[in-house]
Amino acid sequence: SSGINAEYGGGGGKGKGKGDAKGAAAAAEPKEKKGLTAVKVRHILCEKHAKSMEALAELEKGLKFNDVATKFSEDKASSGGNLGWMTRGSMVGPFQDAAFALKTSTSAKPEYVQVKTKHGYHIIMVEDKK
Repeated sequence: SSGINAEYGGGGGKGKGKGDAKGAAAAAEPKEKKGLTAVKVRHILCEKHAKSMEALAELEKGLKFNDVATKFSEDKASSGGNLGWMTRGSMVGPFQDAAFALKTSTSAKPEYVQVKTKHGYHIIMVEDKK
């Protein structure tokens, strides 16, 4: 029976330590996210779902995001889908939520996500945050 107690005590101790560390990291994270007020974003905007799926397929093949944006995007964004710095509150809800949730990445190796807004289907990547 002492084996069970030692196991329980040790396990509980380790668990508590990990929990504290995770808790501290988790507590620090939202503060950091709330502090960010702008994202440097690129997107590919397609009115039709089928066209956005073609663009996604090109990205899956490893093509650069800016090249795919130039070929597929239907909006007025400057070259390569670059929207520049967008501040919190200046973007439509789903687009903004996705942009702030994304990890930063490069056009050559983009981390991207697709969202639908009133404007159509966006494929978004974020180059920087501040």
